Amino acid sequence: MDERGRRKEQIGVVTSDRMTKTVVVRIETTTRHPLYKKTLRRFKTVKAHDDTDAVKVGDRVRIAETRPLSRDKRWRVVEVVERAR
Repeated sequence: MDERGRRKEQIGVVTSDRMTKTVVVRIETTTRHPLYKKTLRRFKTVKAHDDTDAVKVGDRVRIAETRPLSRDKRWRVVEVVERAR
């Protein structure tokens, strides 16, 4: 399968929507410890561009890699997977 030309996509939870057209998304990854085999949860926070300002805190969103939009923003919101309750 050819991966060239395909943008990376991640699913994460919005932790902040206080900026204009920008949301902070927390991405969770799970890995196994190499020696003890315990499952570890790792978190990364990224800033994503939200053109419509419709995403709220607690929403699960799909984000895709894009060109640099500002000093910190390299992702954009593709869709809302699940709304916050």
